[in-house]
Amino acid sequence: MPSVLRRLAAATRYSLLGLPLAIPSFALLIAGLAAGLATVAFYLGLPILAGTLLVARGFADVERRRLAELSGHPVPRPRYAPPPAGAGRFRRMVNPLTGGQSWLDLLHGIITFPFAIIGFVVTVTWWSVAVAGLLYPVYGWILSNIPGNHGLPELLGVGEGYLWDTAFNMGIGLFFTLTLPLIVPGVTAVQAGLARGLLTGVAALQERIEDLTEGRAAAVSAEAGALRRLERDIHDGPQQRLVHLAMELSRAQRQLQRDPQAAHATLSEAITATRETLDELRALSRGIAPPILSDRGLAPALAALAGRCTVPVELDVQTVERYPAVVENTVYYVAAESLTNIAKHSRAQLCTLSLTRVGDALTLAIGDDGVGGAHVAKGHGLAGLADRLRAVDGELLVRSPAGGPTLIIAEVPCG
Repeated sequence: MPSVLRRLAAATRYSLLGLPLAIPSFALLIAGLAAGLATVAFYLGLPILAGTLLVARGFADVERRRLAELSGHPVPRPRYAPPPAGAGRFRRMVNPLTGGQSWLDLLHGIITFPFAIIGFVVTVTWWSVAVAGLLYPVYGWILSNIPGNHGLPELLGVGEGYLWDTAFNMGIGLFFTLTLPLIVPGVTAVQAGLARGLLTGVAALQERIEDLTEGRAAAVSAEAGALRRLERDIHDGPQQRLVHLAMELSRAQRQLQRDPQAAHATLSEAITATRETLDELRALSRGIAPPILSDRGLAPALAALAGRCTVPVELDVQTVERYPAVVENTVYYVAAESLTNIAKHSRAQLCTLSLTRVGDALTLAIGDDGVGGAHVAKGHGLAGLADRLRAVDGELLVRSPAGGPTLIIAEVPCG
């Protein structure tokens, strides 16, 4: 109920203030547009039109603030292109004429006028009838005692007298009161929808383009970081082992003739080194995309990952669905990197890993009882995870105060 009342109050305020704003907006913009078009052939109309567009921009900014109050969340403001560098005074003066959003502001300032009238009239009518009907017992006895006054029930032939008038008017008032939460927000939604379409649609599209651009840049950065890390791991691990293995085999080859027993020992060491290299290569490949993930899905892959962690892991996977490969790979990568960081840096005795689906998002939560201090600043391991999640429109939340505990939450869209 409180939310319904807040919604009704916000809609009422929006409708009642809409007309006082629409009247000067309509008058100034129509006058400016007419004067500008009438004198545009003499070049005087260009600065008049530019000034009119600036006035429209001011009214549009007021409307965007009203939309934010109505919806309860910020409304994007489009970027108005500045004049070119080094532009002259006249070019700077007429710069508003070159922006499409400025003309949309002007269009809104003009066509919103009839919608504001309708919204204002409907809102005032509904509130007036509702209040007057419910309060009729307070003032109705005065009206009933006026000579020659006939109530609506009497005029309609339903009945006459104070009681009939009271019942009839309170019934109408109750009907209008019950329909207030539907009618007033409904007419407000039409006016607000028009404003959103003209005043914030371009801005929302610009924000989406920026998000996609940032996501692409984050994906490139994450991929480049992963490749550099893989190259470093291969160089420092398997590559060095293979170089050492080649030297050992060359030594065994030289020993075969003069010291077969020593050659046999060298070959045994080489076989051991080969097995260690294979194990290291398997570990590296698991960090990329293990076969169990592509064959059986996230639940078994995360279970295998938890089983290999040197810190005990309490696993809680509440979804066994299969998801797109990019989603599964991202969730697995975040889990693998987080568990690796816990094993290396947290000094934790226990960690938890849970995976749940809520709506169209997968939520991966990883916590530990270690020393804390983890953050997503550039140059730290978690920054790469944040970039990888941004590449798929996901988010990373890290809570890790000094002294612990640490909680890492990753949300990945999966719908």
